[in-house]
Amino acid sequence: MTFASLLAHAAEEGGHHGGNVQAETFVFGVIAFVVFVVLSLVTLSYRNVANRHAHKAEAYTQKHGTPTPEAHGH
Repeated sequence: MTFASLLAHAAEEGGHHGGNVQAETFVFGVIAFVVFVVLSLVTLSYRNVANRHAHKAEAYTQKHGTPTPEAHGH
């Protein structure tokens, strides 16, 4: 047998493995969903961070007389 005929024979045997392709790829969707949930939890953990340090902003304002430049929406 030549190399080309061996490759053709191997491709013919491996071409029909059966099964449901949707069930095989379902795992990728689950992994993507878990990654997005983790990223959303990280994003939500940064909510209200600016208000946690309001005493520092007030001290800066009293010392310098102007509000802090990064204090948006306070």
